[in-house]
Amino acid sequence: MLGQSALLAAVLQGCAVQQAAAPGSVSTTSRLYSGDPPGAPAAQSATPARPLPFKGRLLDGNPAQLPPVVAISLTDQSQITFSYREELTHEEHHVPMILSVIDPLTYAGYPMGEYGVTAVASLSIFYGGHLIGDYKAQTRVTKPYSMYAQPAHRDLDDAVRVAVREKIDRELSADSARLAAAAGQTE
Repeated sequence: MLGQSALLAAVLQGCAVQQAAAPGSVSTTSRLYSGDPPGAPAAQSATPARPLPFKGRLLDGNPAQLPPVVAISLTDQSQITFSYREELTHEEHHVPMILSVIDPLTYAGYPMGEYGVTAVASLSIFYGGHLIGDYKAQTRVTKPYSMYAQPAHRDLDDAVRVAVREKIDRELSADSARLAAAAGQTE
């Protein structure tokens, strides 16, 4: 009886530690995961896109998977061309199964590991065969999982794509005056 009481006390103490530790770790991960204010759609940028000071056509890439600034600056006829590439890498880190089985925090919902996705994007802008802009961005998004809850891989993919496209958009916006001059346009 005394042994069972000691075990119960240890489990309850573990649960108390879990509850105290979880809010800080969850909020940090949530910021990394979503990157969007609460209530914002996961697959859309939080900032409105302004078109580039010129129009261009897509030479390489999927028109449905472009940074918003590039997507709204597309035309069928132009000497300016865009080449966009995006690669996703998935990873998983987890606590060894034997440790998870004997750890009482596992049964209280403590994270057993995390899923991560890294996106690497590159955008090249050409005018008449000459490179006038070359942009690269990398973003990583992670989300923990527990015995009771696992994030959907699709949600992680959408979140990292939005984040990497926003980085490219910010670089384009900061460089729009130079791009306009290189393309022979004025704002």
